[in-house]
Formats: sequence, structure tokens, C-alpha cells
Amino acid sequence: MNRLGKKANETLIEMALSADDDIAILTKFKPSQSEGEECNGPETISTSGSEIPSSSEIDKRHQSKDSIFFRDGVRRIDFVLSYVDDLNKEWEKKLERRKEFESNLQKAGLELETEDKKESEDGKIFFVKIHAPWEVLITYAEVLNIKVPIRENDIPPMVENPLDCVLFPFRLPEKVMHPEPDYFTAPFSKDKQELYLINDESTFFSPSMRNRIVNYILTRCPYGTEEGKKKFGIKRLLNNGTYTAAYPLHDCQYWKKASDPNCDSERYTLYMEWARFLRFYKEQPLDLIRKYYGEKIGIYFAWLGFYTEMLFLAAVVGLICFLYGLFTMDENMSSKEICDPAIGGEIIMCPLCDRDCEYWRLNTTCESSQYSHLFDNVATLFFAIFMGIWVTLFLEFWKRRQARLKYEWDLVDFEEEQQQLQLRPEYEAKCTQKKRNPVTQEMEPYLPLTSQAVRFCISGATVLFWVSLIIASMIAVIVYRLAVYAAFASLMENTQTLQPISGLLTPQLATSVTASCLNFVIIMILNFFYERIAIWITDMEIPRTHMEYENRLTMKMFLFQFVNYYSSCFYVAFFKGKFVGYPGAYTYMFNRWRNEECDPAGCLIELTTQLTIVMAGKQIWGNIQEAIVPWICNWWGRRKARNNPENLYSRWEQDHDLQTFGALGLFYEYLEMVIQFGFITLFVASFPLAPLLALMNNILEIRVDSWKLTTQYRRPVAAKAHSIGVWQEILNGMAILSVVTNAFIVAFTSDMIPRLVYYYAYSENEDSPMSGYINNSLSVFLISDFPERNEPNENPENFVVCRYRDYRYPPEHERKYLHSMQFWHILAAKLAFIIIMEHVVFIVKFFVAWMIPDVPADVKAKIKREKYLTQKILHEYELEKLKERLCQGDKRATEKEFIATEGRMELSRAM
Repeated sequence: MNRLGKKANETLIEMALSADDDIAILTKFKPSQSEGEECNGPETISTSGSEIPSSSEIDKRHQSKDSIFFRDGVRRIDFVLSYVDDLNKEWEKKLERRKEFESNLQKAGLELETEDKKESEDGKIFFVKIHAPWEVLITYAEVLNIKVPIRENDIPPMVENPLDCVLFPFRLPEKVMHPEPDYFTAPFSKDKQELYLINDESTFFSPSMRNRIVNYILTRCPYGTEEGKKKFGIKRLLNNGTYTAAYPLHDCQYWKKASDPNCDSERYTLYMEWARFLRFYKEQPLDLIRKYYGEKIGIYFAWLGFYTEMLFLAAVVGLICFLYGLFTMDENMSSKEICDPAIGGEIIMCPLCDRDCEYWRLNTTCESSQYSHLFDNVATLFFAIFMGIWVTLFLEFWKRRQARLKYEWDLVDFEEEQQQLQLRPEYEAKCTQKKRNPVTQEMEPYLPLTSQAVRFCISGATVLFWVSLIIASMIAVIVYRLAVYAAFASLMENTQTLQPISGLLTPQLATSVTASCLNFVIIMILNFFYERIAIWITDMEIPRTHMEYENRLTMKMFLFQFVNYYSSCFYVAFFKGKFVGYPGAYTYMFNRWRNEECDPAGCLIELTTQLTIVMAGKQIWGNIQEAIVPWICNWWGRRKARNNPENLYSRWEQDHDLQTFGALGLFYEYLEMVIQFGFITLFVASFPLAPLLALMNNILEIRVDSWKLTTQYRRPVAAKAHSIGVWQEILNGMAILSVVTNAFIVAFTSDMIPRLVYYYAYSENEDSPMSGYINNSLSVFLISDFPERNEPNENPENFVVCRYRDYRYPPEHERKYLHSMQFWHILAAKLAFIIIMEHVVFIVKFFVAWMIPDVPADVKAKIKREKYLTQKILHEYELEKLKERLCQGDKRATEKEFIATEGRMELSRAM
């Protein structure tokens, strides 16, 4: 199973997994123990070094509660396993698994120390502390291709920004922003240890590197054979209850520094400088986040911070567009005519439902028409075009920011094959058949094509079923809207207490608001169940690698969330009011419920309402889930410990009582932000304040995520990543789709195109071109032409005609009730607008993307400089080693080899 080159042959666990005897080769670091020494039962403190004092010499009461070391105070705790010794029918089997697993860990070179349950706070939990000695660290550092410092960076820093004085209040102290010097680095090799800056073996590898190495061993360590199959990996042991938790330790309590001077107290620094909401205006200490949590979490916070910074520009422009609509509200001729008693008060509108609804006067929608102008005005078009360009700028500048981080975090040469393309332990365990890898020529497990096809069919059918369920639920909400509209109309007309607000809360708006709330509740319920289904079907597919697993789960979850969150907005934007028919020939859903009509002022205000409720509701609910729920769970879990003396509540027990971040914790954070990104791009033409809402949410989101990660969750296992992964492609796709959706919203959902057509082609008043627009946009229907099914029960004022929103010929015309020529003019103008807007925005987008290079010029130069200097250092080192061998009379070190090495150095300089 060699996917990392020949170096993988030196790893103990890999060798063990490929051998017939699981234990035979796991003895490279340590000699075999006797049967008595191998016992690692519940009442045993297992160690692997003679220098460790016995439990009688050291009392737990004398050990600091913040200790992150073994009882000898020297060896650092890199990982902790916990278990409960419950005497049930599975007890003996679990005990055997633990003995075998811990014995194999010790044979792999790890050192263990067990805390008896009598020493724990609740008297029930055993804790197994794990330490990785130097020999283990250097072996797996080479396997994982971990880069380590070889020389301090001598490249001059960037020229100071002239705006630094202005930005000073937003800066953090230099020690927080850059916790360690910048070095030239090279992949670790055991054979070249003299080359690296190893001042202290105990601190050379950072805690995040150490827990990553230990986790790598834990996920591959065997614990026996069951049902004829090899069993290995801590994940399986957690799933079957053999262990209850596995986690690395935080270095101190978040609210105060550790008492141990050897501890950096980085958690405390992160809390004080980053995780408190009062620091919301400060920059993020990304280098410290990366050092403490690893690159994968660091890149997420870098992306979230950059996204929030870019939102500031979009929020400002959106606010200006909103203020334009607010200040020009009184000048809007359409709402003036609707509100005018002599115009809107004299226009009698056709009933909005069959039989029970009455005729109504147009001026009853005065307030809603005024508010619709806030979002349906000329600034809407400008903002839609602006956001199409903003999205491109955001994605292109993020590529540049990401390239800079890759250089600063030593991820330039990091390839996914080294980290992500390793076979998943679950894949290795479930795939019993093997075939030869054509690259490594080693036997590897594989899943037969027939099995893959069956699993994909089941998976696809499941996803399709759940997407169909969303569509069915959306249809149910549409039926609700159609069914309750008549009830709202009758209630508001006959209830005296609602008369004062009848102008603001129209039946259309009341229906839209309640339907949006109902839709949001359905969205949350479907999400709750589908998240579990998506994980289950992805596990069932048995993806080969970690990357495949994440990509498959991401696409399933995003497809579902896309349909779930956006389907109702797509309905209001592109379907509501478009297939209504006309009086006497209405269109019905299921031949029972009459399709909805838009407000005379347009459907845009209803789309705004839908978008606001779903977007704001999701953000509020998300913050409750992320912050309040973990806090309550931790408070409940620690309620007993609060009464105990501090020196009895150890560091591993404190972390054990915290919540688990989980392997998919970051996945849900990305998903939440990408769904929000869709709201502010796909439908932003209907709601210019969406970027402002997103900005305020993200300012809170950064601090909530940092607070919960620092205070409420166990320390995650460090992982590498050089980008945001498949999310980048999803964002690119949504950016392109947003241009299309916003063009259609402006053309078909807003009233801008009909107003422009009337302004240039049909207006008869040169002094006030928009006067008469409302009357022009409403067609005439002869009430006597109503069929019995549609005719209202009452007509107390004996109206002869009513008006409806459409462009059709009047009753006296020879082509009565057919679409007029103006309808076709407007439709042609809408289609032309869509084509022109899309082409203009796409041309600008692609030109901007072409103009902005993905990697900044200074970063390219630094990468080349660092590669050159690193190669030079390595070649000089090899040359010195050859000189030493020649001086010592080593016959293998020939003069030709010396000359060849010097020649390689000269070639490197020339290149």
C-alpha cells in the first residue's frame, strides 16, 4: 500500500497492514514485551520508559490541572483516549480489543499512560494518554512529507503599506500575528537531521504536527481479526463503543494562561485576541490559527475573513441603491397614480379568487406599491450588473490571497496525493478483494465495478427521492398559498380590528409572509433528516480516498440544499403570476386551485419578503445552533465538576467534557456560507440590502465560530489543505448562474422593462412621460362575461367592468381578451434585455478575470527565490557530507561523485 513512494515502506502501521501477521513487523522501535508488561487493563498504568515514576511517587493532587504532560512532567501528551469500563455482555470483547490495540500502539513506538477511573471526576472514565517519542515523530514526518525549517528567511519583507497608519486600530500585536519567525523549509528526512534547525527535540515539531502524526497512526493501527476480517483504526473502535472519545489536548484553559512556563498558552491568546466579540473590528491572527488548529481550519477562516471584507463594498453599494429608492419614493409616478383617489380609487379590480372574493379598488394597495419602489427602481438594474462584476472580483482576488497563503504556509509544493489520496481506512477494511496498483506494483484493495454500480444506483435514487420530496413540499406550500388567500381576503374585509392596517397588510402580503414562514420550517425539518441520509449513502458508496468522500458528500449536500433553500425563491421570481390566465379563463392547479396573481405593483416585493425571511431565519437559526446549543451541552456536562477543586479536574477531563468538532465540522461551516453566498448573488436584484445583512451576519459568524472552536469544542486534529477545495468550483458555478437569474429577475419579475417600453413607445404626455402607465398596464374585462365558476357572489355597486394586470385587447375589440401588440413588444424587449445584459456582464467578468493574475508577481518571485535557496542549501549540505567522507577515507565517496555534486550545484545556480 505504497502511495507515498518508498518512504512509506518504513512506516510501521503500513507494513503491518500489508503483512499476514498484524503484529510481527510492529517491533522496529521497541523490543517485544512480556505477557505481564503487555497487559493494559482498566486498573493498569501502562508506560514505556524506565524513567517514569510510579503512581505512588506522584499524587494527582500535586499535578497542575492544566498539565499537558505525563506524570514525569517531561513527555508531552499528544493524544488522549477515553473509555468506560461498563460490565455488560460486550465487556470482555471490548477489553480484548483495547488490550490488542494499545499493545500494537506501544509496539509502533508510542508511549501510553493510563489514568484509573478512581482518579477521574465522575469515577467512571479511564483516560489513556499517548506520547509520540522523537523516533516515531521523525519516521512519520518523513512519511507525511512534513516541511521543517532549515534556515531563517532572508528575503526582505514587503514594502510598508502607506495606509498602515490608518489601519493601525484594526491591527493586532506583531507577536500575535506572527508567532514564530519565517523560515526556509524542506521536507523532513531522517538521513539529514543535521540540516534542520533542531534546537530542542521536544519542541521541534509543533503540537498540531504531533497530533496529526499520532492520529495518522491511530487510524491505521490494527486491533485484531473479527469474522475473518482484519480490523483496525480508532474510528471503528469509537463506533463500536470500545473507546468513547479520542482527541488531542488544548494547551491551557481559554480564560487564563497555563501555570507551566513551557506552555505557550496559545488557546488563551486566541481567545483574548480573536474569539471575543469585542474584537470584531480587529484582523484575524491567521498564522496563529494555522499553527494551533492546522492549515485546513486556517484556510477556512482566511476565506471567511476575505469574503466578509469584500462584502463591505457590496453592502455599501446596496445601501446606496436602497437609499435611492427611499428618497425617490415620493417621485414614483406609478405609486402616485395608484394612491390617487381620482385614479387608483376609481379603478375597480377583478376579484382575486373565485366566488368568495369581491371587487376591490386599486388604491387599497397604495402602501405596498410605495414600498415596492424601494427595490424596484432604476438602481436595481445598476446593482444587478455591479454584483455580477463584484462576484468576479471576489473570486479572482481570493485566488491571489490563497496563493499568498500557500507561500507563507509552506503549501506551494503540497499535493493532494500526499495527504488526501491515501486510501481511507474504511475503504481498506470493507474491500476484501485486491489488485495490483500499476504505479506502485503493490497489491491494493479495490471495489468491484458491479458493486460500485449498485451502490451508485441506490445513492442516486435516494438523492432523487429527497429532491422530489422538496419539490412536493414546495407544491404543498403553493397549494397553501392558493387555499388560504381567499380566507385572508375575507378575514381582512370583514374584521374591523384589521381595517387600520389593511392598506399595509394586504391579503397578498399576509399570504406571502405566512407561506414564507411555513416554507422555512419545512426547510429546516428536511435539512435535519437529509444531513443524516447524505452521510449514510456516502458511507455506503465506500469512497476510495478522503478527497473523494468529501467531494461526494459536498455535491450531495449542496444539491439538496440548493433545491431546498432556493426553490421557493425561484417559484416567486419566475413562476408566480406568469401563468394566471385572465378573468373567465383562469389557470388552475390540479383543476381546483386558481393560480396566484402578483400585486398590481409587481411580484418583486413578494420575492423580497421571501428572501428576507428565509435568509434571515437561516442565519439566526444557524447562530443558535452553533453557539447556544454547544454552550448548553457543555454547561450540563460540567455541572458536577464546578463543585470540585480545580486541582482534581485535569486538562484531559476538561477537554473530554467539551463537544466534538467532528470530521465534518468544517464542511457545515462552508456549506452555510456558500448557501448565504447564493442568497446575495442569485436574487440580489430583488433585495439590495442582502449583502448588508450578510455582512452583519458574517462579522458575528467569525467571532461565533472562533468562540465555539476555542471554548466549546475539543481541539480538532490538525489537517493540511492548500485551498477551499471543491467549494471553489461551486462558487464559480453560482457566480455564472447569478448573472442569468438576476437578468431574468430584472426582466420578468420587476416592472422595469414594461415601464421603459411605455416610456419610449406608448407615452402620450411629453411633460410627464410616465403618467397613465398604471391605466395602460391594466386590461379591461366585461363582468357579464364571467362564467358561473368565477363570478363573485355579490356585486353591490353593480360594476360593469373590472381591470386585471395584463396586456390584452378590450371586450369591444374583434380579438377581445387576446394578447395585444404591446404584450409582444414588452416580451421582445425583455428577451433582448436578457441577452444584452448577460453578454455585457459576461464580457466584463471574463475580461476582469483575464486581467487579474491568479498569483501575485511578488509571490511568484519569492517562490522561485525560496526554491533556489533551498536547493542550494541542500546541495551544499550534500557536498559537505561528501567532503567528510573523503577526508575519512570512505572508498565509496569517489572523486567523480564529488565533481558530479559540484556540477549539480552549478547547474542549479544557472537555472
